[in-house]
Amino acid sequence: MKSNGIVAIMRKELARFFGDKRMVVSILLPGVLIYVMYSFMGQAMGSLYGVEEDYVPTVQVVNLPESVSALVEASGGVNLLETEVSAVEDAKAAVAEQGLDLLAVFPTDFDQAVAAYDPTSGGAAPNVEIYYNAASTASQSTYMMFTSLLDAYEAQLANKFDINAGGDTYNLASEKDTAGTYFASLMPLLLMIFLYSGCVAVAPESIAGEKERGTIATMLITPIRRGDIAVGKILALAVVALLSGASSAVGTVLSLPKLMGAASDELSANIYGAQDYLLLAAVILSTVLLLVTLISILSTFAKTVKEAQTYVMPLMILVMVLGVTAMFGGGAKTELWYYLIPLYNSVQCMVGVFSFSTVTTGVAAALAANAVYTVLGVFVLTRMFNNEKIIFSR
Repeated sequence: MKSNGIVAIMRKELARFFGDKRMVVSILLPGVLIYVMYSFMGQAMGSLYGVEEDYVPTVQVVNLPESVSALVEASGGVNLLETEVSAVEDAKAAVAEQGLDLLAVFPTDFDQAVAAYDPTSGGAAPNVEIYYNAASTASQSTYMMFTSLLDAYEAQLANKFDINAGGDTYNLASEKDTAGTYFASLMPLLLMIFLYSGCVAVAPESIAGEKERGTIATMLITPIRRGDIAVGKILALAVVALLSGASSAVGTVLSLPKLMGAASDELSANIYGAQDYLLLAAVILSTVLLLVTLISILSTFAKTVKEAQTYVMPLMILVMVLGVTAMFGGGAKTELWYYLIPLYNSVQCMVGVFSFSTVTTGVAAALAANAVYTVLGVFVLTRMFNNEKIIFSR
């Protein structure tokens, strides 16, 4: 009898779980979320540290030796441009401004010097100087490829020359470029998560919570128009969500240099000016208003706060996936239509601000689009408040 009772209870509980579609979704959703997030992050990391397969890097070379020329030609996929010593400074400037992938300076008569060098003599080996820009994905990738070729060649010659052994600065990325690359790849994702977290912490409780407690009925019978109730709730929720998101964002910006460890000296929010922060604040405000509106609409469908949290989980996945796209690198999109896509436009605006590649018309289009979407959302929310079946479903 005991075993029959246990089986009966198990069947009852399992039927309750799997008979509720919302419960099934909440069980399966974490796995789907992990798969989607890790897949996008894998692609993002590949884009951050790699280039397109058909990309042909350009390398300017001073005193190009025949041996290295043959080696590079055999590997294929590199555009070698021979240049004079007098053009070295101009080439360095081009690398620093990300107009050139790489500059390689070989000693005069490199092949003869390598052949004559005796590693046991204790003297300085012929030194190859390679200048690159770590803030540029293409330059960094080309540097790794070129040095790998030279390392393999050096191994065949039993350590007869050095690479970047001098005291010069070979990474020509400026502090601004380096910090911008870090912030542009990380901060949009973190900001979107913080803003969403702030919105979802207050919106379901404000609407679904009142439905669950039955207090929303009292509010709806007051002389206040239901459209005003919708707007008032959204504005109040936006203020709270903004404070929560701002607190998290400030804490992250201050702690990010310590989090990055060795790169901390290159990371500082002081590289951004007042105009950058104003643009970022405008984008954040429009994003919060839109997020609050979307979460409020989903919460209005729910009967309880728990049910509302289930409804908004797909939105959480969407927000995180869009945030991960910032890791793809390349700066902000220049095509205007990208800035008309809800939430994705906010990510692109943030990428533009942090990477110093802001598209002014794009930001204006994104702010206008978010305002239109928010107004449409308020209209939908008002219609839902006027629908007795939706608002009093308990």
